[in-house]
Amino acid sequence: MPRVAPRVMLTTVATQVSVIGSGGEWEGAAEEVGRLLAERGCTVVTGGLGEVMAAAHRGAKVAGGTTIAILPGEDRRSANPWADHVVVTGVGHARNLVVAASGDAVIAIGGSYGTIAEMALAL
Repeated sequence: MPRVAPRVMLTTVATQVSVIGSGGEWEGAAEEVGRLLAERGCTVVTGGLGEVMAAAHRGAKVAGGTTIAILPGEDRRSANPWADHVVVTGVGHARNLVVAASGDAVIAIGGSYGTIAEMALAL
């Protein structure tokens, strides 16, 4: 009886880059980072809410990119309008671990103590 090799489907998975941080004054920088990442084929992952997170998603969408929002709560409607894929966690700030772990790389923009803690989780 002849042996048949299993069907294998090869796919290309985009590099995922997590963008973390906060602060309205950093939105311009975050939007530029999101745009540059998308232009290079990266998927932009954030915590999915406002300020830096929304701006990074907005920049990625302007460049035709894909975005993922990982929310602290359970309501998908709280995601920023530029999120393509929304993950609800219901774990509050513990979702920062998921955001940090979801990126092949992590870029911090602005922020404060929470951003520093999230950077530590990414190590």
